[in-house]
Amino acid sequence: MMERPSPGSIPSGPGSYQFRDGEGRVIYVGKAKSLRSRILSYFANPETLLPKTRAMMAVAESLTWIGVGSDAEAFLLEYSLIKEHRPRYNIQFRDDSSYPMIAVTVGERWPRALLVRGARRPKVRYYGPYASSGSARETLELLLRALPLRSCSQSKFGQHEREGRPCLYFHIARCSGPCIGAIGPEEYRAMVEKVTEFLGGRGNALSRDLAAKMRAAAEAEEFERAARYRDQLAAVRSVLERQEMVSTTSSDLDAFGVHADELEASVQVLRIRSGRVVGARGMLFDRVEDLSGEELVAKAVEVYYDSVAIDFPKEVVLPGDPADIAGLEESLSVLAGRRIRVSAGQRGRRRNLVDVANSNAEDEFKRKRLLRSRDYNTRSDALVSIARELRLRQQPLRIECYDMSHLQGTNYVGSMVVMEDGLMKPSAYRHFRVSVPGNDDFAAMAEVLERRLRRVSEPEQDRKGRRFAYRPNLIVLDGGAGQLSVGVTALEGHGLMDEIDLCALAKSYEEIYRPGGGEPIRIPRGSAALYLLQQLRDEAHRFAIQYHRRRRSLSMELSVLDSIKGLGPKRRAALIERFGSVFELAAASAEDIAATHLVGEELAIRIARTLSETYARSAG
Repeated sequence: MMERPSPGSIPSGPGSYQFRDGEGRVIYVGKAKSLRSRILSYFANPETLLPKTRAMMAVAESLTWIGVGSDAEAFLLEYSLIKEHRPRYNIQFRDDSSYPMIAVTVGERWPRALLVRGARRPKVRYYGPYASSGSARETLELLLRALPLRSCSQSKFGQHEREGRPCLYFHIARCSGPCIGAIGPEEYRAMVEKVTEFLGGRGNALSRDLAAKMRAAAEAEEFERAARYRDQLAAVRSVLERQEMVSTTSSDLDAFGVHADELEASVQVLRIRSGRVVGARGMLFDRVEDLSGEELVAKAVEVYYDSVAIDFPKEVVLPGDPADIAGLEESLSVLAGRRIRVSAGQRGRRRNLVDVANSNAEDEFKRKRLLRSRDYNTRSDALVSIARELRLRQQPLRIECYDMSHLQGTNYVGSMVVMEDGLMKPSAYRHFRVSVPGNDDFAAMAEVLERRLRRVSEPEQDRKGRRFAYRPNLIVLDGGAGQLSVGVTALEGHGLMDEIDLCALAKSYEEIYRPGGGEPIRIPRGSAALYLLQQLRDEAHRFAIQYHRRRRSLSMELSVLDSIKGLGPKRRAALIERFGSVFELAAASAEDIAATHLVGEELAIRIARTLSETYARSAG
């Protein structure tokens, strides 16, 4: 156990503290109103500490802290450090589903509405999330009947704008036709605002507006226009009927529900806007911190609004009564930039909402636990089997697999894919551009491994980028004995042969080569261990080929444009940006290219002729 710091050396004000292991990696980040009292509590009799805290203190070898001016600043600092270091003993957020959402690209000149998943982008407003892609798609299609925003890609929009002809969606009244000037910018923007207001939960106003327009058109005997408003009103009401009404007031709030055991916690959030349920979101937490029920709820709320939420309500309703509601309100208000009220759902409508959220959290917890236990047992057995079959020093919790790709020695690239705890970890994948001339897989593999292992050998504070943050337990090379010898040389060169295990997987007979010579190992076909290694090898191969194709395509496109006399890099980049790609540029006529005013008529003719001839040869 690390040495207890002197009390006088620790500030008594608020701040964040970080425990580190023997390699200097941050393993836990915490915050406190009083750093001194909180830090000293870790150095009590180990037998009085909770089991997980005792395990963390057994690994910790050093401690640092940062003092700040307020509890809210401590909260923001804590989460910035957790995002940066991803400490293993902090509560771990897992979102097992990629929830579909409707996005409105308000930052574009002609915003569009589309169905999306995954990470959020700037200058885009998100709505949802929805329980399924089917419900989100149906909501979007019904809404676009009433408010026909464009939904096409930027390149397709640019193509129709140049041609002056609309697509099929305009003809069936699913798009208002901004590409051909059928609607003005101000009218289009007004329609965008109506879409965002409706998706934000304020659909009743749009319904009343359409009903009034329908009656006015009917009274004026403009029956065709009245029929259009009637159809739009029916579409809007159909969407509203799908949103459960939970309050007659225009309340905007999020209701939290939690269900947990000693290892995991499930959190469900009901999003209520203008009295209607407009979305729900589920999260799972690995409970690696020793937190009470109230502390767990507060931590879940902080993580949700810091990392997951797409907007902030006026009020947050929680199960139970967190001990420090005032501090939680202050932290959320700092994140939102305005006042957020936090309350306990203990009676009335708010109690009912919390009960629903709690019930959803319990159902999701049971379902995920059943799936996770099956999957975890299979993965754990496979890792144990790999360690036994390959006679590894330890169970391979982090495995890295490497592969190379090239075309007759050109555009040589390498790939590194990562598996942690038996699951692929795409965020840690890495591409390598290889400088080896000619067709030499061994030299290319040596260069890639040298670059990777050089980063492993660096001190922790010198490593930059999360992909190279941790050393692997096992390195798998796609190939046979030759690739294995390259790997042995690389590990020996950095003094890592005694720390990292190595093997090479040959595809022909699925034989595995290990350092030390001898016959290759053959793991029984159909076993979970062999399946896991094959999955790694195939993923590394796919990732390498994908990058190689992208590099080769880019090289071909740039080489074609480089050959055109008089077309410099600035005008070349401007043309690609205007048309979207070299392929779109090749489809344009010389008149279309000249109409951009980026090049003259003579150069436009040369560009069109060169690209036309090049792509004609490719097609042939």
